[in-house]
Amino acid sequence: MTTFPTPRPGILDIAPYVGGESKIPGIDRPIRLASNESPLGPSRKAIEAYSALAPEIHRYPDGGSTELRRALARHYGLDAERIVCGAGSDELITLLTRAYAGPGDEVLYSRHGFLMYPIAAKSAGATPVSAPETNLTADVDALLAKVNDRTRIVFLANPNNPTGTYLSRDAVKRLHAGLPPHVLLVIDAAYAEYVVRNDYEPGIELVEAHKNVVMCRTFSKIYALGGMRIGWAYCSAEIADVLNRVRNPFNVNAAAQAAAVAALEDVAATDRAREHNDIWLPWLARELENLGLEVNPSVGNFLLVRFADADAAWSHLQKNGIIVRKMGAYGLSDRLRITVGTESENRAVVATLAGFLGR
Repeated sequence: MTTFPTPRPGILDIAPYVGGESKIPGIDRPIRLASNESPLGPSRKAIEAYSALAPEIHRYPDGGSTELRRALARHYGLDAERIVCGAGSDELITLLTRAYAGPGDEVLYSRHGFLMYPIAAKSAGATPVSAPETNLTADVDALLAKVNDRTRIVFLANPNNPTGTYLSRDAVKRLHAGLPPHVLLVIDAAYAEYVVRNDYEPGIELVEAHKNVVMCRTFSKIYALGGMRIGWAYCSAEIADVLNRVRNPFNVNAAAQAAAVAALEDVAATDRAREHNDIWLPWLARELENLGLEVNPSVGNFLLVRFADADAAWSHLQKNGIIVRKMGAYGLSDRLRITVGTESENRAVVATLAGFLGR
């Protein structure tokens, strides 16, 4: 009888994460609005910094991402020693889960939170637990009602992907105040740079005041460095020490570090990306609503749109060279997530859906 290596119990129960599509057969350059990428692309300075590293790719990167951590500390007024960089914020989410949760433990998140939360929990042998939302928004009381002696981590995407909703500074503080000290609150603020609401705070205040809070950020969204896979976490010195013990020694490549430093310093490019979103997010929402579609309010760079037949709408967009994201994996099979694109891309989406709806 032939036997084979078998994974730990629960591993084969994980539904692999599937990212947004990037190609349509027969179409050379489709309009890609499935992955919440910045339509303006990265800073020219970031591209130059990346290119300058080409002759040095035989060298190992700085394993501590020292220059990048210092640049982040300068930019946001943080303690560089409490910053840990990773290959995207999803790596940091995985590391935190493996470090603080395991078999018999529970990892809590809101019903329509980022798919990496349950995946990370299952990969660590922990049990993912979802709490119901109210109007597609994380519900503080519902989350706290799910906390018990087995809860080790609470993940809060704020703003949330894919719904585009957010919790105010006071609501997040109330969530933290209701957690036992041994429970880790991880605030995933991947879209923080897009938020222009006075009552929003990405998590820095709570990290500064408490040892059981982590804020995760990324360079994949407004900085348009998704292909470089680079993110960072801000946390207590104790948690930073844990992350530095469990992460790979050279987890962030040299070109990514250089590009990220340059992107941070190019404030004008970041401002242009935010200003573009400030104009075209509400425009796209308004035009889609004028077509009779239900559009969820969003503070990110994307919209969650409800259709009578989302699969048919998706197929029609595909036939016309436009890629958007299906939401069945999030339990939202009647909706599509549409990234804010360039002006021409946004107008193409509206015109194509108008044709689909016969408007």
